[in-house]
Amino acid sequence: MTGFQEFAVGLDRAGIPLVWVTSRSRLQIDEPRRKLGHAQPFIAENGSGTFLPEGYFHLRPAKTIRLGRFTCVPVAEVQPAAQEALEALSEETGVSVVTLRSLSPREAAQNLGVPAREADLVRQRDFEELFFFAGASEKEIAHFKETAGLRSCQLRPRAAVWSLAVRANLGQCVRDLSKLYDRALRYHANVLGIATPEGSAELMQACDRGWILRRSRDAADEPVGKKRSAKARDLLFEGPDAWEEVLSRVTGG
Repeated sequence: MTGFQEFAVGLDRAGIPLVWVTSRSRLQIDEPRRKLGHAQPFIAENGSGTFLPEGYFHLRPAKTIRLGRFTCVPVAEVQPAAQEALEALSEETGVSVVTLRSLSPREAAQNLGVPAREADLVRQRDFEELFFFAGASEKEIAHFKETAGLRSCQLRPRAAVWSLAVRANLGQCVRDLSKLYDRALRYHANVLGIATPEGSAELMQACDRGWILRRSRDAADEPVGKKRSAKARDLLFEGPDAWEEVLSRVTGG
């Protein structure tokens, strides 16, 4: 993204941590973090857990697990919880599913439309289970989703596939991380959110205030029935100075 690296540098100079929030896994965002020199915490797999770089906080949170080279503050249940929950839901509802992990690397790459190496990274998840509905009708999928909600499972469409996690909660991840910063700083710092329209609702509910980055072709209003935080403001995100404008809003310049 043109201007994003300069935006990150500007935040660093202002002493503002840049926490990435992503639907991707720990392994998927490893390379982008290395390329951009991102050394802050990040929240992965749709609010499944918060990952802390080694030694980032002097005081370690009470509830942590070790995943790769990161200390993770989990919110969702780690695998194989999602795998087992998906199998149980499929049996209970009679809706057939095909998991991404059950496919060969070549089949996974073809179904996702990505190179084989990337498809392999997509399949390796700490919390979520990725799957396809096998010929299910809209009514059957709706029943599956309703039953999943009753079982504390979070279902999300992800382009070609769906993801399922057990007890994932993005808001809880944000709150957990905010408390860690409060302890480290010894005061409460405001949590500012920046999101695209499709990923804004859940994040903004957990932030003190924030901005939804929109392009002129985007509809200004949220879909009917979608809860929107009153703390979020629209920000036109177009042109070569788009990230510079976002930086100005965040730093109060």
